[in-house]
Amino acid sequence: MKKEDRDFLYELLAAPSPTGFEMPGQRVWADWIGHHAATVECDAYGSTWATLPGKSAKIVMLEAHADEIGYMIKHIDERGFLRLDRVGGSDAATARGRRLTIFGDKGPVPAIIGNTAIHLRRDEAGAEKAPAVHDLWVDVGASNPAEVAELGIRVGHPAVYQDGPMELANKRLIGRALDNRIGGYIIANVMKRIASGKKKPAFTLVCLNAVQEEIGGHGAIMATYRLKPDVCVCLDVTHATDTPGLDVAKTGSVKLGGGPSLTHGTANHPLVVKRLIDTATHEKLPVQHEASSRFTGTDTDKIFLSRQGVPSALVSLPLRCMHSVVETAHLDDIRHTIDLLTAFVLSLEEKDGFHQSLK
Repeated sequence: MKKEDRDFLYELLAAPSPTGFEMPGQRVWADWIGHHAATVECDAYGSTWATLPGKSAKIVMLEAHADEIGYMIKHIDERGFLRLDRVGGSDAATARGRRLTIFGDKGPVPAIIGNTAIHLRRDEAGAEKAPAVHDLWVDVGASNPAEVAELGIRVGHPAVYQDGPMELANKRLIGRALDNRIGGYIIANVMKRIASGKKKPAFTLVCLNAVQEEIGGHGAIMATYRLKPDVCVCLDVTHATDTPGLDVAKTGSVKLGGGPSLTHGTANHPLVVKRLIDTATHEKLPVQHEASSRFTGTDTDKIFLSRQGVPSALVSLPLRCMHSVVETAHLDDIRHTIDLLTAFVLSLEEKDGFHQSLK
């Protein structure tokens, strides 16, 4: 990974973008991809897309989501402690004793989620349970609601963990918000590579960084309706199931470092998936495979049924410890995913369509 790409990735991961409050990260993404796109635009709710014209008006859309999980201030008590609600799928079991940044009217405010000392905790049943989100209490250094208000904090302000990215041995990248800021990084790099290459794509390339995936894919719904892509590949993360305590008979087998994963079934159009498999084979890129039953749990579920239907597929980056501050990805998987999506876009010809045939 080049220094300029690493700097972009780290800046993007550090930018706080909880669901519904994604614009800090979107501005970082838009500024960087703007150097490689013809245009960059944003809709009313913050979904942002970059366009690189191709030889035809047909559109291939690469989509990721910009938002991360977090918290929101739900209540301020008489002693100045704050209570929380989830923004997306935040895991209360890992929350106690963590540092937060709250984004108030006067700017960022440091805070902690309290952790009552083990000496003072009592569990008469003999087995301590994980806290519910309403059990968590937050200390901002205030002693009453007036002091909280002086900090510019009120009910409704968002918060995220302070933990930033770092690297472990053997090309492991860890941190919060890899789900799915890493997807935005990948699709931006695909556009950079195609824009700087000698071959002009047959399809116009649109890279969409959508908001509000963590609570239902709302940004993808709005933007897809507007952009009218002819084919779409969604880029999200999937569970790497090669850690202790998991039963692959239940979870399926996806390995960190094993390459991007292709999903089969439901929203995933078989002809688009086949083109991805053929592309990976031609480029000698490693890929893994997953099965979906009723839904993928990603923006793919919302994109494929837009208007008369958008032939779509899901490509996923293996990720350990999802929805935690130690989400773990492999740099080789990131590189191979960029390679796969770049080759897929460049494989398209003006005559290509992805429609099922009765013959």
